[in-house]
Amino acid sequence: MPPTTSADSAADTLARLPLRDDLRGRTPYGAPQLAVPIRLNTNENSYDVPVEVVAAIVDAVRKEAVHLNRYPDREFTALREDLATYLGHDVTPAQVWAGNGSNEVLQHVVQAFGGPGRTALGFTPSYSMHPIISTGTGTAWVDGLRGAPSGVFDLTAEHAAAQVEEHDPDVVFLCSPNNPTGTSVGLDVVEAVYERSRGIVVVDEAYVEFSRPGTPSALTLLPGRERLVVSRTMSKAFALAGARLGYLAADPAVCDAFRLVRLPYHLSALTQAAARAALWHADVLLSTVEAIKEQRDRIVATLPSFGLLPVASDANFVLFGGLDDEKRVWRALLEYGVLVRDVGIAHHLRVTAGTPEETTSFLDALESVMEASR
Repeated sequence: MPPTTSADSAADTLARLPLRDDLRGRTPYGAPQLAVPIRLNTNENSYDVPVEVVAAIVDAVRKEAVHLNRYPDREFTALREDLATYLGHDVTPAQVWAGNGSNEVLQHVVQAFGGPGRTALGFTPSYSMHPIISTGTGTAWVDGLRGAPSGVFDLTAEHAAAQVEEHDPDVVFLCSPNNPTGTSVGLDVVEAVYERSRGIVVVDEAYVEFSRPGTPSALTLLPGRERLVVSRTMSKAFALAGARLGYLAADPAVCDAFRLVRLPYHLSALTQAAARAALWHADVLLSTVEAIKEQRDRIVATLPSFGLLPVASDANFVLFGGLDDEKRVWRALLEYGVLVRDVGIAHHLRVTAGTPEETTSFLDALESVMEASR
């Protein structure tokens, strides 16, 4: 082939590269990262890390920095012990696995139990990274469907189990609370999917700390279920999105499978130190959860007065519908300096519950936009 010229665009060059055929034409994951006053589009915790936790993390990292000439603990033993203590439910360190964000942990699941000739099933709309991770590992993705008499975004045990039987997947993803809808699934759904499945069943609980009282965790179902995986993250409730620490609980044999696919020393010593320091101050970091839930519920309570339809949420965000043109509303909010998320669902947008001041700015801007559209 002729050499690349300066006139070639990146797209032209990419088209000539020997890229995998199943990746051609696809777009990467990416939420807009814009310098605007109110950023409520990626479900980050709007509260800064408390000063005392910052000091603890800095001190822990400083102690590790002296030994950066050595590889980190490949088994992140102390971190697994601390995570098991935080999770409770009689979870042992041998049942815990961690990675650079929950996306890497979920990638380990699909690398070990998916791959070419295998399939993964999720119930959309749901977390957009599940199909991206699956495709990236050569795993065929199957779009399952939501919808129940109780609500268009709900998922019943019978409906979910029937789709598992139909598609016979190697990996099943359940998201609870679900992103982008904010809805949780009952344990009956998890049990039904597990009973009808022969493969790994993943319950993605990234937002579980924000759940309303009485919402159970799938951690209670782990005993006796060797194919069940429950994933979590420190990015949301712990306000550590920049630290990149995700983790899961599963049967020890499942964690052994991940050791076959993880990169050597995949968790740096600094990441391990920072995460452990944060876990030692979990009560301080999680003190913002109730404040965020108050703003979430405030959004849900206020939007009907604008003629909009919010979905009751167990997460730190709210999906709302009733928009004639969601893309126009998204652009109009941006003109007010408020960034929310267009998740690709017609007539809907998603907004993160932020601080009281951020929520007020969002509600004021949205009210103005809706009034102008009338």
